[in-house]
Amino acid sequence: MGVQKMGLILAFLGFLFFDGLLLSSAYNVHHYSFILRETNFTRLCTTKSMFTVNHTWPGPAIHVRKGDRAFVNVHNEGDYGVTIHWHGVRQPRNPWSDGPENITQCPIKPGKNFTYEVIFSTEEGTLWWHAHSDWSRATIHGAIVILPELGTTYPFPKPYAEHVLILAEWFNGDVKELIDEATETGGDPTPSDGYAINGQPGFPNNCSNDTSYSLSVVPGKTYLLRLVSAVMNEEMFFGIAKHNLTVVAQDAAYIKPITTSYIMISPGQTMDILLTANQEASYYYIAATPFFDSQAPYDSTNTSAILQYTGTYTPPTSPAYPTLPNVTDKDAADNFTTRLRALASSEHPIDVPKNITKQIIITVSVNQIFCPNASCGGPNGNRLAASLNNISFSSPTTDILQAYYKDLSEVFDRDFPGKPPYVFNFTGEVGNNTLYPSVGTKAKIVKYGESVEIVYQGTNIGNAENHPMHLHGFSFYLVGTGYGNWDNVTSPKTYNLVDPPEVNTIGVPKNGWAVIRFVADNPEWAHQRHKHSATSG
Repeated sequence: MGVQKMGLILAFLGFLFFDGLLLSSAYNVHHYSFILRETNFTRLCTTKSMFTVNHTWPGPAIHVRKGDRAFVNVHNEGDYGVTIHWHGVRQPRNPWSDGPENITQCPIKPGKNFTYEVIFSTEEGTLWWHAHSDWSRATIHGAIVILPELGTTYPFPKPYAEHVLILAEWFNGDVKELIDEATETGGDPTPSDGYAINGQPGFPNNCSNDTSYSLSVVPGKTYLLRLVSAVMNEEMFFGIAKHNLTVVAQDAAYIKPITTSYIMISPGQTMDILLTANQEASYYYIAATPFFDSQAPYDSTNTSAILQYTGTYTPPTSPAYPTLPNVTDKDAADNFTTRLRALASSEHPIDVPKNITKQIIITVSVNQIFCPNASCGGPNGNRLAASLNNISFSSPTTDILQAYYKDLSEVFDRDFPGKPPYVFNFTGEVGNNTLYPSVGTKAKIVKYGESVEIVYQGTNIGNAENHPMHLHGFSFYLVGTGYGNWDNVTSPKTYNLVDPPEVNTIGVPKNGWAVIRFVADNPEWAHQRHKHSATSG
């Protein structure tokens, strides 16, 4: 039976007060107005109403410089509550404006508005914003472009121009109805019906050839492509026919340049890519295809756009299409991701924690919650539910941050385990003794200033798959990944503590593990997201 990638918000809240966090006052202030309302769109021969920002999909981009501040007034003219998350922005001492529904704030009710203060600090490059309520992020999202501070520049020659490319998913049905149905029945949510580049599915999808997104380039010029993956569930391969790509940043942090014919990007990740228009003047397909290494249902379609050279020439009847890895090509995915290394230069230094004072080991699974009389729509008549350390998150009606500050009882517990409550062969024959998780609203308290290491261990429970994980309030260093069970003696010997990439979203390999490190220097909170979202227990 297929097990769809499931959702989990599980608190990782580190609360301690401290004085003296200094923020530079030399910043520019930007103001944006987001109007959330239903808008009609037609894709794949289907017309439907979608919940969007300012009538656009994807939504408007936010443009700032490093260290700036933005105030975004969000007016909710929709039919249900929603919040906005600024994905990858640290928001120092400002968790109230981060967005996770019922974690750091209550949803913005229909007919109401809320002004977010978005504080940019160390980030430089490309990030993104999205709704953080159920599946509303499928249609409510946009890019964040963070330019270098005035007087500084990129660690590479300034490009001729810059363009944002957003990968996303199109659903013929209403996304809220789809997730509500899956939540009610406990079964697999319906996969998307197509992918899109800047809102257009493109060739070879039905009713899409004439509306493909087109990117115009001048021969001989180099462009900076800011790629965002707003795809809900699948990792994606991406490439441009007959052109090499040079990846220079990931998740708003510079890396050692990687020249490649394709990339692999996980849901929630961003990449900055240099493209030189050095081929014969013509049309070339830009394409993205899924990478999926599980037996769960998934969207198997492709999406494309057109790279169009300027000048006088006869356009080809069939533009060249990039050769991308097969949908199940794990080696191709690994061959790209293992090349990622932080730039780690004097101008862009890194500081990897070496002396760990807090280690947390977390198993990541897709489980089942027992339903009497096989009355639910998941495997064996049960309800699908994701878990961390065998606990499936139960969303409270009072947001957790408010409950902490107001010392409200019976909202959340502070006993999230620092290691799996039951140790077994996580990636072997797990049997049914770990199939059923407990359900709770739990947090882990971490002291300010601690050097934290989190070991994410994938499991073979249910249907093993890749699990993207995202940490709010922090970027972190991905110091190691591997397959099989993490071992506290042998696995650390493989860590990269010299130039690991500093990111905010990673993929935990199918039947494997990933280790991150960071310093808990953003008081009040951190919140981690099991990015494959559908329903939760």
